[in-house]
Amino acid sequence: MKKIALILLAAAGAMIAKKKMDEGKSEQALWAEATDTVHKS
Repeated sequence: MKKIALILLAAAGAMIAKKKMDEGKSEQALWAEATDTVHKS
């Protein structure tokens, strides 16, 4: 029973970490677009 709980806890932690990483990547992409010095016309 403890092993299953640990596995579920680890899986939940991995999902949260992945979500945070994905949010960071999208935030970085927004900043890159906002601060891009090349203007397209």
